[in-house]
Amino acid sequence: MSKPIIDADACIACGACADACPMDVIEVEDVATVANEDDCVGCGACADACPVGAIEIED
Repeated sequence: MSKPIIDADACIACGACADACPMDVIEVEDVATVANEDDCVGCGACADACPVGAIEIED
């Protein structure tokens, strides 16, 4: 199953990824993190929403 990989150095903690995620698996504090990886469906909405390209979807 695909999952998001977040580059913590590039993340600006804007929350766009968390807002876009239909499964509510991303949490944002200092940086975005995948909090509930088992619930992720690999749709890529988080990566599409990230304004700085800090998220890649890995197979």
